[in-house]
Amino acid sequence: ALSRMTSFALLPLLAPTHIAPARGPTVQNIHQLGSGFTAASRYLQHRTGASSGRGRALTMAAKDFTRAVRFQPSSFEASSWPYSESDLKRMDESPDIYFYSEPRFVTHIDDGAIKALTAYYDETLPEGADLLDLCSSWISHLPDKQFGRVVGVGMNARELEANQALTEFVQADLNSDPRLPFKDESFDAVLNVVSVDYLSRPREVFAEMHRVLRPGGQAIMSFSNRCFPTKVVRMWLDADDAKRQKIVASYFNYSPLNGWKDIMAIDISPTKGGTSATPFDIKAILSSFVPGGDPMFVVRANKVA
Repeated sequence: ALSRMTSFALLPLLAPTHIAPARGPTVQNIHQLGSGFTAASRYLQHRTGASSGRGRALTMAAKDFTRAVRFQPSSFEASSWPYSESDLKRMDESPDIYFYSEPRFVTHIDDGAIKALTAYYDETLPEGADLLDLCSSWISHLPDKQFGRVVGVGMNARELEANQALTEFVQADLNSDPRLPFKDESFDAVLNVVSVDYLSRPREVFAEMHRVLRPGGQAIMSFSNRCFPTKVVRMWLDADDAKRQKIVASYFNYSPLNGWKDIMAIDISPTKGGTSATPFDIKAILSSFVPGGDPMFVVRANKVA
């Protein structure tokens, strides 16, 4: 396993490394809120039933969580998009298609973080919902529910083809062309797992997410403190955990302006004692003696109806 302090210079291409420990606090209990598309696009066997074709989203109200911060427009200093080209620069500006050309059948967060994300999805994504999984891979971490249409948009066709949760996929580079090849109001939820930090054109991507969501639908951006440091945007590397959450919240706030509500950052990191080990669950028993694993954060919002 990679050390938490693995040097960026020694970073292997198969798995991301931890960003250096945050300089500030993580989310606190402030509120007790209880042309990039290719012909590789193809339709897979529909495993979960036909799409409902609804014109409006299923009920997806913001739930209450105990480790959450709610953002208002007044939470942000600027009145318009505040980020410069320099903020969104990356160490490696070569075409992403080269970096992601080989499939990586690995998970980029640890088991505890994966379980926490799946549990969050289970709480917030209703059965029958039509889902769009952006920057998708070979696994989407979805709970065992009967969803409607589940579409993956990602960089590697072999990874997408292996994803059993998807009903269809599109191979695309959103940093090259952020346009999504879907009709307006096509989905109940848009998901993005540990990839929002790689978006070099987030303003356009978030506007597209808003366009393809049904009124009232939700977008869920989840991330940890791991990354491929040469491919994340510059300001992500300069930020601590709390600042990274505010960056993603600001994407919602500004793109489009007044287009999102219930913008929240939620710390869903697994806590000690959060899972019970059976007498024979050696891995779980040993983990109780080891410092906590990957943190996990969600920043989410609903499209204004």
